Amino acid sequence: MSAVLEPTTLSIEGMTCSSCVNTVEKALNAVAGVSATINFATETAHILAPSEMNVKDLVKVVEKAGYKASLLTDGQAIALHSKKSAKALFFAFIFAAPAVAISMFMSWHHRIDMWIIDQLDAHSLAHPLYSATAWLVIALSAPVVLIIAWPIHRAALRNLKHPTMDNLISMGSLAAFIWSIYANSTGAGDVYTEVAAGVIFFVILGRYLETRAKSAAGEALSSLLALGAKEVTIVRGGFPLIVPIEQLQIGDEFEVRPGDRIATDGIVIKGESAVDNSMLTGESKPIDVHPGSQVVGAAINHNGRLIVRATRIGKDTELARITAMVISAQGTKAPIQRLADRISAIFVPVVTLIAIGTFAGWYYSGHTLTRSISIAITVLVIACPCALGLATPVALLVASGRGARRGIVLREPRVLEVARTVDTVVFDKTGTLTHGVMKVQEATLSLSAGKVLGASFAPLVNEKTILSSALAIETLNSHPVALAITRHALAGGATNLEVSDFAVTPGSGAAGRVHCGELSPVVLIGSPAAVAHSCTDFHPEIKLAVAHAQEAGLTVSVLAWDGVALAVFSVGDQLKEDAAYTVSELINLGITPWLVTGDSPEVAATVAQAVGIDPAHVVSAASPETKLQIIERLKSEGRCVLMIGDGINDAAALTASDLSMAMGTGTDTAISSADITLMNSGLASVIDALKLAKKTLKIIRLNMGWALVYNVIGIPIAALGLLQPIYAAAAMAMSSVFVVTNSLRIK
Repeated sequence: MSAVLEPTTLSIEGMTCSSCVNTVEKALNAVAGVSATINFATETAHILAPSEMNVKDLVKVVEKAGYKASLLTDGQAIALHSKKSAKALFFAFIFAAPAVAISMFMSWHHRIDMWIIDQLDAHSLAHPLYSATAWLVIALSAPVVLIIAWPIHRAALRNLKHPTMDNLISMGSLAAFIWSIYANSTGAGDVYTEVAAGVIFFVILGRYLETRAKSAAGEALSSLLALGAKEVTIVRGGFPLIVPIEQLQIGDEFEVRPGDRIATDGIVIKGESAVDNSMLTGESKPIDVHPGSQVVGAAINHNGRLIVRATRIGKDTELARITAMVISAQGTKAPIQRLADRISAIFVPVVTLIAIGTFAGWYYSGHTLTRSISIAITVLVIACPCALGLATPVALLVASGRGARRGIVLREPRVLEVARTVDTVVFDKTGTLTHGVMKVQEATLSLSAGKVLGASFAPLVNEKTILSSALAIETLNSHPVALAITRHALAGGATNLEVSDFAVTPGSGAAGRVHCGELSPVVLIGSPAAVAHSCTDFHPEIKLAVAHAQEAGLTVSVLAWDGVALAVFSVGDQLKEDAAYTVSELINLGITPWLVTGDSPEVAATVAQAVGIDPAHVVSAASPETKLQIIERLKSEGRCVLMIGDGINDAAALTASDLSMAMGTGTDTAISSADITLMNSGLASVIDALKLAKKTLKIIRLNMGWALVYNVIGIPIAALGLLQPIYAAAAMAMSSVFVVTNSLRIK
């Protein structure tokens, strides 16, 4: 029997480039039963390990590889160490700036001396302060190279077996520093100690800016992590009691005051208000809630006091589910990132060999030792796999955070590459194109038909009393159609009337004697066929309403008093307001829409016509197996298929499609089967999700292109001696900053 794998997320400290990522990944994946992926952007390790494995053992593995690790708890924001970076940057600037400034002056003064020597044909006229000033520059550079840069040197020592970017920086800066001491002591050549200090300064500057940018990139996820309530006001014995959120149990009733966040998912049992779910679903419009309404944790209560009964707590809440999916997506690597990892794995050793080859080529071709070392140092400094390692994870971090804020949750990075090739979309109907809630689409009340009842009923045959009689019967019936008629009657101003002799006949309808003052007619509500058996011939107005509703594929209920039909209620699932817009936009994007539903042909045809789907692309009365067969058939024709659904019967089709989206209002089965979850009920999020995926992929490709081109062009320029080491350091730092800031454009 295979071991049960449990997910664990560790916060990793000390990674500086994608080579570090490879080192940590290899160390963790070498442990039996462990599967790990590292996210450079969030500095986290996402691990699947046997349940019996201790987290401390995983932490020790990371520490043995040369890095620090700790468990990332649910409520903990991603640790991006900006304060430490800022402190290091400040002290690096304090020492490096004067070192560079003095060195520039010294270099300028030395050139004048050399010109004078040449003009006088003298053997030596070096400035007497040159050597002393050089020692001052060396003294200013020493704290930067030896103390401030110690974390870089320490990381380089730890990673001698698996070289990283720190090895290149350490070698470059120490080589420049040591050579400068030797050169100034012996007069063997120029001093490059300011290069060592400048390199370290620009590296630290780049990492500081990179950290700040990554913090901005991850602020959406940090916001999600911070949304959870810390305390909750539980109502016990009629009295409120404030306790830590950890003490809240399923079934507890808790108070939510105006302006507060709802502590956890639950059902409103008392009070009415409007709640704002925008941080979870992206819907800016507040939702009205009342007793019986479901609410989600972290939503903001606007204007009324609510008493809510907790139905889900902890990791089972909607907020926890969204957060888990976002973190999971960030911990999974896109196919395009794996290319970057393969390049990074061999990058540092190759650059080291290039630097050694560059030194040998220049030195043995007759150039000075000083010149040869300077060019080799430049090669070491300019090379930077950091940009390559950040190209994908930072863009994904921004995209997943941006999507989460708009109610779009990406489960896997691979969707970014699939989304651009989608050419066919298959819609489910109920809960996807429609709200999935029965509603009275049209009500016909025939006052003319009521004349048959006689003069005694004349005062009662009016809209309010007819609706009140419908309310009286349907309030006692739990059928979805009855609930729709009940809501319609209440909205129409109906009042409660007493009912006796109530009875329900499944498949036919309900009946009872409704007491309307002095008169008590027998009221029957049911299908046209069932009601016709107990009625006189339908009035023409009633017949026309029934025929019209049946043609539209709606469910028809007829109401009759004492054998006389007075009203027709046409009930159906309501089309989503943005369904037609969404289908139209998909067609404009070159995507062909299909409707595959388990509903009747009449209903399917009506919905397809309303939203603009070609009748040739409509499949009705479809079972889960039929939906799966449709998806497989379309794929076999060479189509890239997007499936959108919300029910258990959609799960197989969602899994089989190239790309899948589930409505967040649907079942857990559908959501767990889909690549993207749309947390709000609107369909326009489909367009937003596709555009977000395409834009993110475009940004990733631009990042990857820049990272590769930068190194392909930069390293040869450095090897040819066309670049000073300090400028190479600045270029290296800015390359990573460019990738991160470019990714922020997704926001």
